[in-house]
Amino acid sequence: MRIRDSLGAQVSHVQTKSATDIEENFREYGARGFDLVFGHGFEYQDAARRVAPTFPKTVFITTSGNTAGSNLGGIAFSFSDASYLAGIIGASMSRSGTLGVVGGQELPPVKESFAAFERGVHSVNPKARLLTAYIGNWDDVSAGKEQALAQIARGADVIFQNADAAGLGVFQAARERNGVYVIGSNSNQNNVAPQVTLGSVAIDLPRALLTVAREVKAGTFRPRVVTFGAKTDVVSLVLNPALEGRIPPAARAAVDSVRGRIHAGAFTTSQ
Repeated sequence: MRIRDSLGAQVSHVQTKSATDIEENFREYGARGFDLVFGHGFEYQDAARRVAPTFPKTVFITTSGNTAGSNLGGIAFSFSDASYLAGIIGASMSRSGTLGVVGGQELPPVKESFAAFERGVHSVNPKARLLTAYIGNWDDVSAGKEQALAQIARGADVIFQNADAAGLGVFQAARERNGVYVIGSNSNQNNVAPQVTLGSVAIDLPRALLTVAREVKAGTFRPRVVTFGAKTDVVSLVLNPALEGRIPPAARAAVDSVRGRIHAGAFTTSQ
């Protein structure tokens, strides 16, 4: 909608449910003469590679994609920086020294995010323990809750989730157990369960998509993988105002310090 309103574009949206749907809808948009088609997710990449050569006048972009072609590009969201900051907050709020991460599927961007979170945790508490679980899908709320409860039973009192709809189960589990906090991801999830959510590693997705759409409309788009991260403020740690007062001042100061060093190019959260 921001692309429509900002650029006067005709827009369309379809939700896919299977790999077959992805390729079919890419082909349909290409056949209808759309100038730009976004596939939102790493799993759209293979279909885009197959379809793009057939429709050379259409630019195909996949989020979390890492390949490019003559009319094919990717948008990579660097979760590392914001996830590292989330790790600082998580470790500062954990009383047990055990934290958890729950993912939908074991995809590269999810693993990258969890690894950075762990590095942030260990920057505060080198002896902290991290429990990792993958649900195997993005939709099973019950499975997400089961994984979170299993981690809580093993001592986790802060859980960072990146599981889309299935992640709602993590919030449910935290609400049922005293002293357990959640950190959300992708969108600002602070209002999902404000009483237990410390913050969210959030993507300003419209900002990223609009940046690419402007290039395509102007005819200046160069096929490549466009990376957005903390320096661009497209991916950022957004603390929950309802619980921000519970976070130790030293932890908030550490986050501000590291964020400033990241923006200045003086600090890297990668290994």
